[in-house]
Amino acid sequence: MLEKIHLIAVMIIPLLLAITIHEAAHGWIASKLGDRTAQQIGRVTLNPIKHIDPIGTIIVPLVMFLLSGFVFGWAKPVPVNWRNLRNPRRDMAFVAIAGPLANLLMAISWAIIAKITISIALTIQPTSTASIDILKYIIIASEYGILINLILLVFNLIPIPPLDGSRVISSLLPKKLAYNYNKIEPYGMWIIIGLLFVGALSSIILPLTFSLSKLLHYIFGLNI
Repeated sequence: MLEKIHLIAVMIIPLLLAITIHEAAHGWIASKLGDRTAQQIGRVTLNPIKHIDPIGTIIVPLVMFLLSGFVFGWAKPVPVNWRNLRNPRRDMAFVAIAGPLANLLMAISWAIIAKITISIALTIQPTSTASIDILKYIIIASEYGILINLILLVFNLIPIPPLDGSRVISSLLPKKLAYNYNKIEPYGMWIIIGLLFVGALSSIILPLTFSLSKLLHYIFGLNI
């Protein structure tokens, strides 16, 4: 239990950054494309408190991690009024893809941080136990930053409404098909929860996540 508590302490910063920047990216792109709804209510911000859902961001991820080691959760969705967008069908895809793209960029950023930290650790002799612990913390936090962001990237691209992947699919479908497809949305979270409990969700997310993680480790030479 103490080991898991320690891991939670290491994961908390990468997790908060991942969900905060993901949601802020949706709102920021929406504001650039004509809808300032999120901006007007203060959701285009890096303040994590504005994006935290007590159940989805804190309770569910904590319980899932303690029970299975698998992190699953969500933040408060950023409100977007599609009617305000200049080209609603096209721009809907851009707003939706902004969140997963932000997670990809964050995963790359954490890989760069890990690479720099490892280089420092190999070239500079730490003068104290405290400095060694700081370097270890940064490297471990970076590893979780990569993993968490890639999980969010893959998860949000699953084409089940209301996930981001479904918004992209909907924008590409003919209007009638898109209308019928979007009717799934009221049941979408129940479908996702069902997939989670039967183990299908992790079977979808984890192989893709680990493949992307291995690719980033290879690109940046993170042999740790």
